[in-house]
Amino acid sequence: MTETGGTGRAGPKGGPRIGLRPETRRQKAVKALWVGLWLFYLSAPVTDLVSGGHSLGARLLGGLGLAAFVASYLLLVFRTARQTEVRRVLVSVAALSLTATVLSLSLGREWLVLFVFVSVSSGAALPGEISRFTVPGVTALLALTAFAVPDGDEYLAGLLIPALMGGFAMVGIRAMIRTTMELREARATVAQLAANEERLRMARDLHDLLGHSLSLITLKSELAGRMLPGQPDAAAQQVADIERVSRQALVDVREAVSGYRRPTLPGELAGARTALTAAGVLADLPAEPVEGLPEEVESALAWALREAVTNVVRHSGAQRCTVRVELLQTLAGKVVELSVADDGGGGGAPPVPGNGLTGLTERLEAVGGTLSAGPAGKKGFRLLARAPLGSGS
Repeated sequence: MTETGGTGRAGPKGGPRIGLRPETRRQKAVKALWVGLWLFYLSAPVTDLVSGGHSLGARLLGGLGLAAFVASYLLLVFRTARQTEVRRVLVSVAALSLTATVLSLSLGREWLVLFVFVSVSSGAALPGEISRFTVPGVTALLALTAFAVPDGDEYLAGLLIPALMGGFAMVGIRAMIRTTMELREARATVAQLAANEERLRMARDLHDLLGHSLSLITLKSELAGRMLPGQPDAAAQQVADIERVSRQALVDVREAVSGYRRPTLPGELAGARTALTAAGVLADLPAEPVEGLPEEVESALAWALREAVTNVVRHSGAQRCTVRVELLQTLAGKVVELSVADDGGGGGAPPVPGNGLTGLTERLEAVGGTLSAGPAGKKGFRLLARAPLGSGS
């Protein structure tokens, strides 16, 4: 007896929507047309008014009662039933029930169809936890009134099922639409979280890429400045290195933005040797890195190596840096371990979590690994990254 379409608050193509006030002109027109179609079921009471043999006074009162019933019904189904308005909706349903009862008892069995409208409107306008009681209640009132009206029991069989099933159908459709709306909101939330995660990934990548490259450019710029004017050839070599590093940084940023760049351990070991040598730090690096690592694990360890070496060059003041990459067998299975240790001034001072260490921790946790960083004895600093390997590694 009321709208049965629509899938959400916006309503695809302006379709009718249960329990929701139409917002656009098209939605209002579609809803009015849909609701108006069901009003043709009131033809029995209208026919009874015209040719039912009632007195003029009864016809007038019946016409006024029917007009008030239809107006109340339309107001009820065209509104939004918010939780704060439940009491008002219950009053409207009670008024419709009273009107249907009085008209049926006064004018005859043709008017019992009004109870079907009452049941359907209560299912469409009330929350499910309330309408599951009001729909059977209206149906029971229909049965009682039918037995009190002359020959009303003959109409009862044809009205009980529409009243009961129609009301509960509205309850189910209303619940389905509300669930669909919640799913849409959940999907929007998931999309927002995914966008935030992608922005976080980009922030980590750009920090790791530019932090390393800009540190090396700064270091070589300082070296070139100290070499001028006494060593122009050596200064020119440093400037050429600066150009090469800046070009590579630009390539790395473009690849990172495109989402294709995966740093490798051999590449980062070569870059670490160059950066440490330029900073005057003795580099003790493995001659042959571990091969056959899963891409995600190798990428996470390569980022960790880059961040650790960048910190050694920028902050430690170390004279020696030792890098180890080893496969270990533990009770939980095989793991690969990356260790970067220096003899700089980091000993005794707890690490301060920054963007770099935070990003590395998140990368390693994504592959089931761990990261620890802290003083190595009285003098020096050590970063230790571990990641588990699959059974096939």
